[in-house]
Amino acid sequence: MTIHLPQGPYTPRATPLDLAPGAAAPTSRTVFSAAHVVADPYADIGPDGPAAVDWESTLAFRRHLWSHGLGVAEAMDTAQRGMGLDWAGAAELIRRSAAEAKAVGGRIACGVGTDQLPDGGSPTLAEVTAAYEEQLALAEENGVQPILMASRALVRAARGPEDYLATYAHLLRQASEPVILHWLGPMFDPALEGYWGSADLDDATDTFLKVIAEHPDKVDGIKISLLDAAREIGVRRRLPGGVRCYTGDDFNYPELIAGDERGFSHALLGIFDPLGPLAAHAVRVLDTGDVDGFRALLDPTVELSRHLFRSPTRFYKTGVVFLAWLSGHQDHFTMVGGLQSARSLPHLAKAYELADVLGLFPDPDLAEHRMRSLLAVHGGAR
Repeated sequence: MTIHLPQGPYTPRATPLDLAPGAAAPTSRTVFSAAHVVADPYADIGPDGPAAVDWESTLAFRRHLWSHGLGVAEAMDTAQRGMGLDWAGAAELIRRSAAEAKAVGGRIACGVGTDQLPDGGSPTLAEVTAAYEEQLALAEENGVQPILMASRALVRAARGPEDYLATYAHLLRQASEPVILHWLGPMFDPALEGYWGSADLDDATDTFLKVIAEHPDKVDGIKISLLDAAREIGVRRRLPGGVRCYTGDDFNYPELIAGDERGFSHALLGIFDPLGPLAAHAVRVLDTGDVDGFRALLDPTVELSRHLFRSPTRFYKTGVVFLAWLSGHQDHFTMVGGLQSARSLPHLAKAYELADVLGLFPDPDLAEHRMRSLLAVHGGAR
């Protein structure tokens, strides 16, 4: 039956992709999905209040990702760090997810940052370092691999590249196991403009690589989220042996994961939240050496990803949670911080259409029903 979307009439797909859980983790690439959090829709709080999280639904979604062989990148920007989820909520999320990972044998890494410091103001480098140390200790206490996230506070505290080098050197010396470094571009968070001490990306790249070169035994890999495939490939080719590149490029991930004759990227991606089962299946195809088969599965998903991550890119989380609701992973379309209002009805309707064409919804009838209910709330149901 046709559904009348803002962009025009659409006939939903009748059957989903057949992607049952229980398959082994991919072997040729390490693949993490950055996972969203599920809000408690009945919590009586405002947009500026502490995050109210539905813990059971949040953990159930992580079990879903693990069941398809994916790793979970926890408490990252996909989980609304700095956009609704404060440090207290993130710390509880890390504790709970770490325990769940141990219970089911799932792979997990978690974001370590400085978001217990207030936005604004003029923190000192000592305060930034202490905040990182507190979060690093929590990660290690809970047995999860740390991901050293880019810090808004460090941008304000640092006078130049030398302060980044000193801060990261101090943290890496303390880390008991190799960490993942994270370079998040300003398209994801405008407060990170000029990270690594320069707005010139070539200079910033040199500083970033110097950190790694001076501590290669403490760096498992780097996650680059700049939406610039050429720059990622250039960085990838300059990495010391044994240091992985994890793509965070939600525009160009198929080609970066497939790689070329000189190497490839692993993956740590927010788009693998809605694409989880399909992405894991595609990488298992790549495990067999079938690059064309991998690209045939994943290339068609890029249009959806580019739609979700279009400018202002930081609001991609709204589309991710919307698709989780349509897919039946949660019972409502409510987000911490009220972020469900960050994208327009036409944007969400196009996301529904693109996801449905791909066969991503486990129950297409449920997805259609929920899309119709959203249209009705906006006065547009037919």
